[in-house]
Amino acid sequence: MDYKFTSRSEDDTLELAENIEAEKFPGMVICLNGDLGSGKTLFVKGFAHSLGMNENITSPTFNIVKEYESGEMKLNHMDVYRIDETDQSIDFQDYFKQDAVTIIEWAELIQDKLPKERLDITIKIVNENTRVFIFKPYGQEYEDILNTVL
Repeated sequence: MDYKFTSRSEDDTLELAENIEAEKFPGMVICLNGDLGSGKTLFVKGFAHSLGMNENITSPTFNIVKEYESGEMKLNHMDVYRIDETDQSIDFQDYFKQDAVTIIEWAELIQDKLPKERLDITIKIVNENTRVFIFKPYGQEYEDILNTVL
């Protein structure tokens, strides 16, 4: 079952991320997909802020992975937009097994490396301020989160 949420402002997106963060658990994987400027990094900023992180959260486009440890739980922030299909230097499974939350921007580009249980979020741009978030949970734990948050 797919779930939807309409964000009418950046504040709505930040609040959504904070509400999902409130249901976090070690090993949680969130996969973000959407066009440039859809709000993927904004979502990560809201999630990180809710974790208690004060760092400036930016998209790790050229680093691929940024690890933040200053909050109540470690956050692995990935942006795989520029990853080469043949790049084997990142062991994604190691990240997914950590006592951390992993959020992946452009996750559809590494579909074959994603864990079976995860939360997929596709963000569609409606206009300058409005976004529609489409959630697809893989696993009961993620479905429970959506039933609580949405």
